Amino acid sequence: MANITFVDVTLRDGNHTYRHQFTPEIIRNTAAALDAAGVDMIEVGHGDGIGGSSLHVGRAAATDRELLEAACGAVKNAKVAVFFAPGLGNFSDLEMAAEVGVKVVRMATHATEADITEQHIRRAKAMGLYICGYLVSAGMASPEKLAEEARKMESYGADYINLAESQGHLVPSEVAARVAAVRRAVNIPIGFHPHNNLGLAIGNILAAIGEGASFVDGSLKGFGGGAGNAQTEVAVAALLRAGHTLKTDLFKIMDAAAVFKAQVGSYPMPVIENDSILMGYANVYGGYLHPVQEAAKKYGVDPRALVLRLGARKVVAAQEDIVVEEAQRLAAVSPV
Repeated sequence: MANITFVDVTLRDGNHTYRHQFTPEIIRNTAAALDAAGVDMIEVGHGDGIGGSSLHVGRAAATDRELLEAACGAVKNAKVAVFFAPGLGNFSDLEMAAEVGVKVVRMATHATEADITEQHIRRAKAMGLYICGYLVSAGMASPEKLAEEARKMESYGADYINLAESQGHLVPSEVAARVAAVRRAVNIPIGFHPHNNLGLAIGNILAAIGEGASFVDGSLKGFGGGAGNAQTEVAVAALLRAGHTLKTDLFKIMDAAAVFKAQVGSYPMPVIENDSILMGYANVYGGYLHPVQEAAKKYGVDPRALVLRLGARKVVAAQEDIVVEEAQRLAAVSPV
């Protein structure tokens, strides 16, 4: 049985669902409850990470510093983490995060582009921060490619590798193959970050642990991008039921979920809608949902067929021009 480090991502990934409007008060109260429940790490910030607030993806309700200060001031034992994508965040952001008390940087890039994290990992490591090499959209790379990219991050100084299954596309056997390949390639721990588009988030966590993963991501009430993440309180119950060891207390994490729910009020919790199912099936990032709907309406095409075309094109984040291009092509051959 595995000894699990639990990472709760509600206060970062869940900010996508909340349109990046988490306030310092929401952060403070939820972080305190997560800390009391024994969660090891709490990821905090704009949905796209530190430096992510923008007109393009959404302005945050508060500055990165304000959100991080709220979290760091609320915790006694848990480590506060930030999601950092080179290009959105910069060196001064790392310095600010360390100054306010952040202990962990989750250094993120697309699963095939670890090279761009080198200088940032080395700088963060020199600042004494604990570094997660975070490979986004792991379902878009082969096990062999993930192993190659993980080795690079390890060589730069990463303390552990996190495979983020950002589209909720993989089934347990595919997760197991990827974790196993990375485990054979590196000498540092491995983590797993699932999404629930096909209802497989908890099963995929168990498959990842079965192949050696020891860090697990989840969010309270499943609050996260797309169809949501693995639901933290469910994941904790499943992990304990499977005989794994973790510091997180089941009753107290249920209490934390109630605290968070009270903070966001009647805001709808993520559910697996038809759109999310198709995004997961086609391996398309959930951030394309609104561009797909808009393009389908403008060009008079079936949005489901458009999603399948995007999947075939293997689109990654920030390629909205391809949505329009494929909508135009689809309209030429099969208008609704």
